[in-house]
Amino acid sequence: MKYYHKGRAVSILAKLKTFGNLLIPFFSYGKIGIFTGGNFMKISTKGRYALRLMIDLAQNSNGKYVSLKDVSSRQGISVKYLEQIVGNLCKWGYVKSTRGAKGGYMLTKKTKEYTLGEILRITEGKLAPVACVDGTKEIDCERAADCLTLEFWKGLYRVINEYIDQYTLEDLLNQKTKGTMNCHNKR
Repeated sequence: MKYYHKGRAVSILAKLKTFGNLLIPFFSYGKIGIFTGGNFMKISTKGRYALRLMIDLAQNSNGKYVSLKDVSSRQGISVKYLEQIVGNLCKWGYVKSTRGAKGGYMLTKKTKEYTLGEILRITEGKLAPVACVDGTKEIDCERAADCLTLEFWKGLYRVINEYIDQYTLEDLLNQKTKGTMNCHNKR
């Protein structure tokens, strides 16, 4: 299965090819990552479910709060797991909540104002392929000065961030195949 959006999948493939033949975009069975000959960087269920939660809120809010029980029913994700995810999204101001009989959650901004990169970084943390380029500190490796792979890892990290930051929730909602964004694998 390939993911094409306004030709963008082709552009990331072209960028990845510049790194050699080892890297191939991998979009299959609900997993998103970069295949590296047996292993791949994997977006966890928390990141994938955060995107599904945000999409569900966008599709079903209509100016009203949406209960996690309803999201859970539509998405097949436990309420307990959704509570963990939505807590983080509320903390960062991406979702707001209210209590009571008509309580629940809703987005705080328009869908075009949320990049997928922002949502994934909130739930996953940095998406650096290796620790030395995650940007949390200066490169603290005794081999950094002589490392022949450092620029490669920096480039890969840049491409990953550029790719996930170019898509918004609105882009996903405007796909030709609309639905509930259910994934193939049920992990």
